[in-house]
Amino acid sequence: MGTLTIRNLEDPLKSRLRLRAAARNRSMEEEARQILRTALQEPTAATLDLGARIRARFAALGGVELQIAAREPVRPPPAQEESLVARGSRGRKPSTRSRRRG
Repeated sequence: MGTLTIRNLEDPLKSRLRLRAAARNRSMEEEARQILRTALQEPTAATLDLGARIRARFAALGGVELQIAAREPVRPPPAQEESLVARGSRGRKPSTRSRRRG
């Protein structure tokens, strides 16, 4: 069994524990154990993730249905020959800058 030491317990709280233990004919130590047992046997509420908490907060306002815009079909990729013609015979893009000769 483990040991638990509680330091800096306020005097009024200690007095209430002492009176409660005496009313139940228990020691303060046994009363503290019983209080801990009772408190820790209660089922814990499941915590919601952030998205669920946001959804719950705004649920009273109603949902929003957004129209999804129709998309254009994806165009096919250029054929290999077309890309070589567009880039020139060496496979590089044609330069738009004029070269300085001098």
